[in-house]
Amino acid sequence: MKATIWHNPNCGTSRKTLAILENLSKVEVDVIEYLKNPPSREKLAQLYRDAGISPNQGLRIRGTDAEERGLPDASADEVLAAMVADPILIERPLVETEKGVRLCRPQDAVLEIL
Repeated sequence: MKATIWHNPNCGTSRKTLAILENLSKVEVDVIEYLKNPPSREKLAQLYRDAGISPNQGLRIRGTDAEERGLPDASADEVLAAMVADPILIERPLVETEKGVRLCRPQDAVLEIL
């Protein structure tokens, strides 16, 4: 099975999720450091749609200026535009497999799609 993780190596939850994936021999892991290679607006919208959450639910508040920018109350389109312009606003980690997508907070949520 192949898994793609949108990863931030500075995030403890992201590192723990990646460790879960790497410790499973049945999983081939593709790691994308999304701060260096952010997903397109279309890809991000698809990830949230496949995860069953809105872009607003995938918005990172902690450690960002999202609240000051009014993003928690913004439209989904505005949130996606902000995330593409400033990927630190993407809550992490997102993991995609053939079984679906999860925002892996907590990290054990990854097990639902393996």
